[in-house]
Amino acid sequence: MKITILDDYQHVIEKLDCFKILKDQNVEILHNTEKNVKILAEKLKDSDIIVLTRERTAINEKLISLLPNLKLISQTGKISNHLNLSDCTKYQIAVAEGIGSPIAPAELTWALLLNTVRQIPNAMEEMKNGKWQTNIGSTIHGKTIGIWGYGKIGQRIAQYAKVFGAKVIVWGSESSKAKAIEHGFKKANSKEDFFKDADIVTLHLRLNESTYGIVKESDLLQMKDNSILINAARAELIEKGKLLKSLKAGKPSYAGVDVYEEEPIYDKNYELLKLPNVICTPHLGYVEKSSYELYFRNAFENVLNFINGKPTNIANPEVLESL
Repeated sequence: MKITILDDYQHVIEKLDCFKILKDQNVEILHNTEKNVKILAEKLKDSDIIVLTRERTAINEKLISLLPNLKLISQTGKISNHLNLSDCTKYQIAVAEGIGSPIAPAELTWALLLNTVRQIPNAMEEMKNGKWQTNIGSTIHGKTIGIWGYGKIGQRIAQYAKVFGAKVIVWGSESSKAKAIEHGFKKANSKEDFFKDADIVTLHLRLNESTYGIVKESDLLQMKDNSILINAARAELIEKGKLLKSLKAGKPSYAGVDVYEEEPIYDKNYELLKLPNVICTPHLGYVEKSSYELYFRNAFENVLNFINGKPTNIANPEVLESL
């Protein structure tokens, strides 16, 4: 069977230790994301199996209807809004779901937060230009960090905040708020209070129909002077275009961003990159060697098990009856 791995921007997948799992297999790696469905379908027309790099390519009926040979999609990490499982089932394509880890995304979130609070990248850039101590940041200690979404990543952020001497308030589902209280943290009384009371807001929600655009412009404009927003989750959690508009209005005052409405971004004039009060990273949350080894090992094992007639972790097992 022909196996195609998508969206290896950095040319790193074949260098992973776990890539040896696919030795002796017919493997092709595509390095550039192709947004044009017809061009992508032409590249994948001979593929029996595709391995996704997280959510970098959208898998929908328009694409898979053009791929008559496709039998398996092996997902690295969890299935999200980029893949329509019912469409895959309709076309008798099995989908193997992967596993995830909160460690690298949580650490990246905290790095963004720390760098934004202290304004470290700005100071480094000025020093490279021959200037000395041109800006002044602040500490995390004593601030109130608002965590929206108290899952595995949000829980880690709360513990980091505790170590740094910050206060924590949590907003989200009833189960999230109950878990936060169980862990000794406070819940916000309302979404309005959450945005008004937090010095730093960090988003940790999964993107789905109910969370798409859940952060409104009105929420952002309620934030304090000198407030900070961190988003290493999904850009689409915020109303389209409203983060940029709100930042220009001064609320929040600063942002640390790892996710964007369209990715990848190669435009040096992308507007968020031009704002002095924004620190941007190129969606590095899960892009870390240990995470890659974990995610791709599991995805490759699912591929081999499928080839060997013993499929594992299939999210739509009903399609196996017809294969």
